Amino acid sequence: PCEVTGDRMTDEKGLPEMKGWLLKWTNYIKGYQRRWFVLSKGVLSYYRNQSEINHTCRGTISLHGALIHTVDSCTFVISNGGTQTFHIKAGTEVERQSWVTALELAKAKAIRAIESEEEEETETAHVVPSQEINTVVRELTDRLETMRTCYDLIAKHGAALQRALNDLEQKEGEPLGERIKIVNERATLFRITSNAMINAGSEYLHSAEAQGHKWSKMLHHEREQRQRLEEIVEQMAKQQSQMEQAAVLVRQNKPVPPMVSSSTTMSLGGGGGGAGGSGVTSDDDMEFFDAEEHGYGAGPGAEQQDGTFILKMHQLHKRRSSSEDQVEGQQEGSSSESDEQKRTVQTVQQTVCLVSATRERVTSGGQDNEDDVDQVASTAPSTESIYGRNFNPDLVKKRRSRVPDKPNYPLSLWGIMKNCIGKDLSKIPMPVNFNEPLSMLQRLVEDYEYSEILDYAAKCEDPCEQMAYLSAFIVSAYATTTNRIGKPFNPLLGETFECDRMDDYGWRCLAEQVSHHPPIAALHCESKNWVSWQEFSMTSKFRGKYVQINPLGGVYVMFTDSGRRYSWRKVTTTVNNIIVGKLWVDQHGEMDIRGTQAAEGYKCVLNFVPYSYFSREVQRCVKGLVMDKNNEVKWVVRGTWDNKIEIAPVLKTTGPPNNPTHTTGEYKTAWRRRMAPEDSHKYYNFTTLACQLNEWEDGVAPTDSRRRPDQRLMETGDWDESNQEKLRLEENQRTKRREREAEAEQAAEEGRPYPAYEPMWFAREKEEGTDNYMHVYKNNYWEAKEAQNWEGCPDIY
Repeated sequence: PCEVTGDRMTDEKGLPEMKGWLLKWTNYIKGYQRRWFVLSKGVLSYYRNQSEINHTCRGTISLHGALIHTVDSCTFVISNGGTQTFHIKAGTEVERQSWVTALELAKAKAIRAIESEEEEETETAHVVPSQEINTVVRELTDRLETMRTCYDLIAKHGAALQRALNDLEQKEGEPLGERIKIVNERATLFRITSNAMINAGSEYLHSAEAQGHKWSKMLHHEREQRQRLEEIVEQMAKQQSQMEQAAVLVRQNKPVPPMVSSSTTMSLGGGGGGAGGSGVTSDDDMEFFDAEEHGYGAGPGAEQQDGTFILKMHQLHKRRSSSEDQVEGQQEGSSSESDEQKRTVQTVQQTVCLVSATRERVTSGGQDNEDDVDQVASTAPSTESIYGRNFNPDLVKKRRSRVPDKPNYPLSLWGIMKNCIGKDLSKIPMPVNFNEPLSMLQRLVEDYEYSEILDYAAKCEDPCEQMAYLSAFIVSAYATTTNRIGKPFNPLLGETFECDRMDDYGWRCLAEQVSHHPPIAALHCESKNWVSWQEFSMTSKFRGKYVQINPLGGVYVMFTDSGRRYSWRKVTTTVNNIIVGKLWVDQHGEMDIRGTQAAEGYKCVLNFVPYSYFSREVQRCVKGLVMDKNNEVKWVVRGTWDNKIEIAPVLKTTGPPNNPTHTTGEYKTAWRRRMAPEDSHKYYNFTTLACQLNEWEDGVAPTDSRRRPDQRLMETGDWDESNQEKLRLEENQRTKRREREAEAEQAAEEGRPYPAYEPMWFAREKEEGTDNYMHVYKNNYWEAKEAQNWEGCPDIY
């Protein structure tokens, strides 16, 4: 049993505070361990004992954006959606509810405090400096004049009081009562004037302090902007100088001097996260190469060059120590940053050489060779799949093929973005001018445009071959981002989107916005031979020259016949040229696809190579290896995420483990991009599928994205009305959130539990085989649609 003592209080800002003993899950060997927890200022921290509070914190998690989930009567879980997760057990149900209530309150107030600061920063950033200075100077001058008037009155009445006191002593012939009356009158006037002086001084001081705080924040904001802009200009100047020098050397047919660029270094990590991205080093360490004019196999000597790359495998090695600190640090997993720092990472670097056995004829999965696949692709229209489609054209629903043209509303992106440097873009209100008329829920459904690859992969008996085709499907989801620079609408809490394409694509999807802080979307897609689900969240930062988007959450696919399940996390997306030039998108980072259940032990490591003007790599290049349970490479993946992916089986492997040479069979095309219509640049560069996603349908849920008014108005070209509707919907959402927070505070004051928000079609459950929680489909939407029973759907529009 655990002794739990929860002492509740509030700090000077009214934020809930609590401290006490709780049990925290460490690992499967030690189980739950007793720890001292402290909730303060919107942050939950834990220590081994109370004496460590002043010097050794074992882990913290910020409640702003955290998810709080009750497991059973005494256990609850706190997660920030990333690497930090606390599994905590209280002694009794009452203690557990007390902690959960305090945590929910702290989370709500932390969100409110941060939003208040952001609103103040936004107001400060948009103030015209000259007008602000004139207003403040005028106000302070008026208050100073009031103080001077009070000073003159104090001097006048003080002198009169002094004379009255002198008369009181000297004029003994006059009646004493008359002299005392005069003194009292002078004293009263002096007291009134003194009080006026005190009040005027207090008002002046208050105004000065308030404006001083505001000016201090303005000054800090301007300094940060200036520093970032200076760095950006300096970086652009260096890049321009280097490009000019390289161009001169190329014109003179001289070799470009070797330098090393971090953006051309390939690193296939085993960490499994997409947010790792590529690092940034100094310009002095950059190495430039001539860009290849052709793709793979550009010339006689290109085969060896294209087939050679560096593979860096990251392996965790834990320190051994008899001290409890290091033992707990190595075993408590990713529950806190301090625990993570106690791990050491060893990088095993391999230089992988790929040799194509041109005389080998490899057949796999029913296709003879690459030439056959390419022949099918060359004769098929661009709107068709290289695998063909197994559906009856007479039963396919007639859908639109385009949306209305995008109107021309000029607006400076930099004019708005310059005040957002270093901030999370998901929390900044943006006009629809930078959007596209689709919701983020609809964009997620676009991941399944090339679902015929999954249909084909479901027929593969070899798990490695199946994973090779799966990797091609994963890469295909990024194809539309090459020229899609519009920002999708942020879904409202409770917003849904259904997409039933069983008649042509053979699948149907349902997505729902299940959380607002942090913003999380859940999606479920089902087909005859496979099921896929994902939970999507992201963090985004504006860095001045570019916007970087780091996806959070996992994606899963299960093939129903074989029972093989695979999971992965998406890579980092960067939108470049925010300041000047044409906007363009790049995908980069490492992706680790892992098999579970019947595919346990199989994995594929994909690397999305960052774009570089002078890299010897094919631009937008993707390379990867598929490995079996014995960590032996069985398939090779190569291609570009904006065009096509080729795969080839590995026939044999020679050479040392740190420098292996893989001999492959002939490559065959696993995916080829279907290009958008020629005039798609007129309507947001939408593909045909994207044009059909927001097409009006009857019978969908009242929360469906198709019914969202601001999005519909933008599609029809009424952008002014769309902006007004967008503001109305966002304010309505904020009002409802404040109402829930007020109800939660009232419940806490009354000592009763307040239920957290529950999605309509998804439920948060523990992921099988792990300690993670994610939102999974309840299997109740399509039945509700058939019965047209939308009871319980929130009114969000």
